[in-house]
Amino acid sequence: MGKTEKFDHMKLIREYAGGHKNLITLGRIFAAISAVMTLIPYYELWKVIRTAVNGEDPENIKGYAWAAVALIVGALLVYIMALFCTHIAAFRVQANMRSSLMRRIITLPLGVFDEDGTGRIRRIVNDSTAATETYIAHNIPDKTVAAITPIGLLVLVFAFDWKIGLICMIPALIGFVCMMSMMGKGMQEKMKEYQDALETMSSEATEYVRGVPVVKTFGQTVHSFKRFKSCIDGFGKWATDYTLLLRFPMTGFMTCINAIFAFIVIAAFVVTKNGVDNASVLNIMYYIIITPLVTIALTKIAYSGEAEMTLIDALKRVEKIMEIIPLEDGKSDKMPEDFGLELKNVTYRYKDATRDAVNDVSLAIKPGEHVALVGPSGSGKTTLAELMVRFFDVSSGEILIGGVNVKDISQSTLMKQVSFVFQDSKLIKKSILENVRMARPDASEEEVLEALRKAQCMDIIEKLPKGINTVIGEKGTYLSGGEQQRITIARAVLKDAPILILDEATAFADPDNETKVQEAFEELAKDKTLIMIAHRLSTVMNADKIFVMDNGRLTESGTHKELMDKGGLYKKMFDEYTRSIEWKVGA
Repeated sequence: MGKTEKFDHMKLIREYAGGHKNLITLGRIFAAISAVMTLIPYYELWKVIRTAVNGEDPENIKGYAWAAVALIVGALLVYIMALFCTHIAAFRVQANMRSSLMRRIITLPLGVFDEDGTGRIRRIVNDSTAATETYIAHNIPDKTVAAITPIGLLVLVFAFDWKIGLICMIPALIGFVCMMSMMGKGMQEKMKEYQDALETMSSEATEYVRGVPVVKTFGQTVHSFKRFKSCIDGFGKWATDYTLLLRFPMTGFMTCINAIFAFIVIAAFVVTKNGVDNASVLNIMYYIIITPLVTIALTKIAYSGEAEMTLIDALKRVEKIMEIIPLEDGKSDKMPEDFGLELKNVTYRYKDATRDAVNDVSLAIKPGEHVALVGPSGSGKTTLAELMVRFFDVSSGEILIGGVNVKDISQSTLMKQVSFVFQDSKLIKKSILENVRMARPDASEEEVLEALRKAQCMDIIEKLPKGINTVIGEKGTYLSGGEQQRITIARAVLKDAPILILDEATAFADPDNETKVQEAFEELAKDKTLIMIAHRLSTVMNADKIFVMDNGRLTESGTHKELMDKGGLYKKMFDEYTRSIEWKVGA
């Protein structure tokens, strides 16, 4: 969609509605009929007033009243039919939209979830589709009624006394102009800013809540979380500026829609200046009753415009996800000859970044070799490891596994060759059996138990009420960080992939757990190509080769001894690390 192209939200809704799109049209038709039927009773009301003012037969009033009641009940039933149609269509659109989003999400590079954050993507899947469902189910029939009602009202207002009608329309017209000034392109942009601000503040609030234990422990305040405070301050300023921007048009709108009675008084003086007759009294009484409908109609239009802006913003967010280009699946049938890796002049830059995260890196890892990636925080270690297994596609250069470019290997084949153990353990709210079995769904219970034994997890299993069938997170059953780590290692053991990537895998383990995790790694890494990312340099001293990253570049490589002899960045880091672990209280 080009920048100058108008966003056609209804076309997009019809596409998602599929075979149910005609129900949206039918819902609009029923809503329009309902709006017309709702206005006809006001003509019957005029007849009632005329009968009373002119002293006609009171028995006629009963007929007029029952006709009005029948029309109102009929209008209500027709409107229910409209809602029935739009609700069915809305549920179908929401289901199709969520299905389309999830189908697209599972094809996206895994790195997208690091860049955009799973919270943001989840909010789009849940909130944006819910906003679309609400708009179709409720706002489309309401908007149709809001569009038809003013037309019918104009007929009613001018049909009986055009002079009174014209005078009553003056504040309505001014109010309409004020309302339209609040619904232009600028307001659509403000709606986007509002949703962006909420999204950012929600994300930062989550991070703040997660860090509350640290805040309380050190006696800090919200000011210690500068980004969260900045988001709150920014949103507060935005809300104030937005309110000030709308103060004049909103004041004008509210004043006008509530000033119609004042204009009825003016109209009454105009039509009765030559004397009062029955017709004048009849019309003035009638307009006192009907003109408030103009206020209601304008208010409905204002709300329907706001709902439409919310919808457009929601659909644009959905489309941003749908526009992310998935990785092309490998078209070649080539299988890697072995499980060595080679990087040739690899460069990668994250979207919206000002510099490369990885810059012109070339290295080779032999099959079965155990290597480590080390370097300062932000040096590109994790990004480089993720590129090796195609979490992203490189900006330039190429990555080979067993002599085959990773772009030419299908995603399913590539994922079978690699196991990951991250510092942030990924366990879901299911049993330990199901969590481990995610690595190989066809694995037997005995195979899962063997994987748990090799991952040093049996002490965890023995203390749980239902053993491997215990559901994590249910009835207060939780595992420590180190215990969760061992469960994820069991998952990797069960998968038994020839390439293993460990990313800061012992970062959150206590001393007892760390010992068990290290033993589990020794079992897991046998006969595998191992790539380990670590800050604890003591864990990489025995690596076959150590690659040192700095500012996205590969600056050094070699064994621990070779790098120490060079006296470069690695030696400096190792010396600082050694000093830190030798520190003692009171030293």
